[in-house]
Amino acid sequence: MAVTAPPAAGWTNWAGNQQATPTAVHRPQTVDDVVEAVRAAAGAGERIRAVGSGHSFTPIALPAGRQLNLAALRTDIRVNRTDRLVTVPAGTTLRALNALLTAHGLALPNLGDIDAQTVAGAISTGTHGTGAHLGCLSTFVEALTLVTGTGEVLRCSADEHPDVFAAARVGLGALGVLVEVTLRCVDAFTLRAHERPAPLAEVLTELPELVAGHDHVEFYWFPYTARVQVKTNDRVPADDRPLPRWRGWLDDEFLANTVFAGACRLGRAVPALAPAISAVSARALTERTYTGRSDAVFCTPRRVRFVEMEYALPRAALPEALDALRRIVDGLPFKVLFPVEVRFTAADDIWLSHGYGRESAYLAVHQYVGMPYEPYFRAFEQVAAGLGGRPHWGKLHWRDAGSLAPAYPRFADFLAIRDRLDPDRLFANPHLDRILGP
Repeated sequence: MAVTAPPAAGWTNWAGNQQATPTAVHRPQTVDDVVEAVRAAAGAGERIRAVGSGHSFTPIALPAGRQLNLAALRTDIRVNRTDRLVTVPAGTTLRALNALLTAHGLALPNLGDIDAQTVAGAISTGTHGTGAHLGCLSTFVEALTLVTGTGEVLRCSADEHPDVFAAARVGLGALGVLVEVTLRCVDAFTLRAHERPAPLAEVLTELPELVAGHDHVEFYWFPYTARVQVKTNDRVPADDRPLPRWRGWLDDEFLANTVFAGACRLGRAVPALAPAISAVSARALTERTYTGRSDAVFCTPRRVRFVEMEYALPRAALPEALDALRRIVDGLPFKVLFPVEVRFTAADDIWLSHGYGRESAYLAVHQYVGMPYEPYFRAFEQVAAGLGGRPHWGKLHWRDAGSLAPAYPRFADFLAIRDRLDPDRLFANPHLDRILGP
């Protein structure tokens, strides 16, 4: 087991809004190394926290003592092509997982739009894509192995420690260190993507039919406008309309990253230009249709830094939430430079999943780095909480255990599992103390 002194600059997340300097950094290569690191922290009276790719905006991964970096962790990679099951180290990135699955003619049924997260980080925070008949990525988990706060190696599934399995699939890193995950996959598939601008009012009117009529639907509302960009993805038998390389570069690299980054810098320097920038952005992305491998269509490069808050709402509450959000944006003393993203998921049975027991509409608000955001996010959080919203665990929010417990019917059951697996709160940090209680 490698233990190194922390670098002088410490650790920071992708957005740069969370930083910490751990007392030590453990880089385990085996499960036994993880057990040793956990027991060493316990023996020293310190806390220890696992970290992934740093794509959470909250302090959820910040160490309050030692840090456990799983990037070098190696467990046996097992691919069962017949049963469509794959088992990988929990520190595997989604990008590496997608490449592995492709090589075996498999794919995940759904993905979000970023593939830099680790498998452990993605499932622990409830990362999701969009698709009215699909839940978050944690719903694809068939089994998992974690190292508990007592140093026990616990393998869980629907048949083995099912209560822990129901909790740990979205476990916030509070129950133990995920070291291995088995995922149920599907045969590799092709998606046809259709992206088009549209009036917001039209999309909201047609939303039930739109969501029901496509495998995956999302849209982006551009603040200070009545315009959205609608994206639908549907399975098709053949990759017969690949996106020309020049068009992919133009839309996804040049316009969506290079030009958008410049527009954001301009809007930050001259906030009065923000409405005009948003209006131009709403018109710049034109209609396009193309086909491609599923993960290549789902995931897009995100190089412009931002902070984000996202709420899962009962699907019927979306129009009211959007109306309130538009009023909030118009009334802010500063400008918003990023579009608002709306996605949809099915209900699931994972205790701390945002989709537990109900179909959800996810509404994500963003702000460019270096711009004020807290009054904007807090104002929308008040609206979302009043509509029964549940905050994404990896994205900014100000809820605490007292306000979260009524939103999750199995919240007390999760806490009971935590008491059993981490009685000394070895994996806690101040953020978990706030959202789960000490």
